[in-house]
Amino acid sequence: MTTAAPVAPAPAGCPFTSEFLPPNMRKHVDPAAPVPLRMMAAKALVPLNPSDMLGALFMLTFDAEQGVRDAAAKTAAGLTDKILGSALRDEGVQGPVLGWFLGLLKANDTYSEMLVLNATTPDEAVADVASGCSAKVAEIIGQNQLRLLRHEDIIRKLCTNANASQALIDSVCDFAVRSGLTLVDVPQMQAARVRLFGPQAVQAPPDPGTTAAQVLQDFQEVKEEGAPPMEEGKRLNLTQRIMKMSIAEKIKLATLGNKEARTLLIRDSNKLVCTAVIRSPRITDGEVLACASNRAANDEVLRIIYNNREWTKKQKIKLALVKNPKIPLTVVSKFLNTLRDAELKDLARDRNVPSGVSMFAKKLVEKKTAPKKEEK
Repeated sequence: MTTAAPVAPAPAGCPFTSEFLPPNMRKHVDPAAPVPLRMMAAKALVPLNPSDMLGALFMLTFDAEQGVRDAAAKTAAGLTDKILGSALRDEGVQGPVLGWFLGLLKANDTYSEMLVLNATTPDEAVADVASGCSAKVAEIIGQNQLRLLRHEDIIRKLCTNANASQALIDSVCDFAVRSGLTLVDVPQMQAARVRLFGPQAVQAPPDPGTTAAQVLQDFQEVKEEGAPPMEEGKRLNLTQRIMKMSIAEKIKLATLGNKEARTLLIRDSNKLVCTAVIRSPRITDGEVLACASNRAANDEVLRIIYNNREWTKKQKIKLALVKNPKIPLTVVSKFLNTLRDAELKDLARDRNVPSGVSMFAKKLVEKKTAPKKEEK
């Protein structure tokens, strides 16, 4: 019986381990492995898929050997379109990797667009390029409303970009003001307040209402993951406070708060708030399963779940999606082909699933159980 290769510790400073790599490839980034093995990966001489190759090269830029670090950086800068075109779009690639490549490839509009559009690319990395990117990339950044509200520096940097059109800046700032964002240090935001609320808005400072920072301070239970469930009275008070929050502050709380906050915010009527919850780096598989099972869940939330390869590897989440009538049948059929025979039989008999799903499951069962024709 063979055992899987252990996950090697990450090189000093690297934010993740080699767990994402196939077990037989982890030795190529293991700090304890011989230098020639690591150098092979640094020169892209090992058979890795494009996404894994990006992760390995990033890890090797933290290597203890200067030669390995230099080789990895040189290889990363010279990767082919075939590799980058696939990997930079992959939301399964680690965020720090995508952020590093955005800094490395920011002069190339094609790659910058892929990375800015990739939801896993860190907001901080997008903010770093927002001040000097091309007009086309600035337009793409300005269209991502969730990023704009989740990370204020993106707006700050975008407003200093000489390539960004005035129409784009005005549109971004108008949206941010309507969503409750207050950036008193950004003149374009103040101009937007005047456009929307009149000249008197200059004298009257905006009322931010209840902020995420205040909620996190007043409700310690919302700060830490694993905190005990809140008392009913406190939960009601929290719910009332959240209802008074602007969209921008709800998004901040969805990103910074714990499961208690996310459970309340996932029900919000605003799509951006729900999306911020499901994209929270702190969300658990249990919460994802609850969303996948929820027939009233926001369509965008469900789309994010069924397009996430890591989540759909988990059988419970996959089954919940299959049973949810809001999931498109084209997506369901893809999942049905990966289910076990017993699960297909249960679905074929289940009256609580959409008729199209049970019929499809029944056909698959019949196909698998049909006697094979004898060869003549």
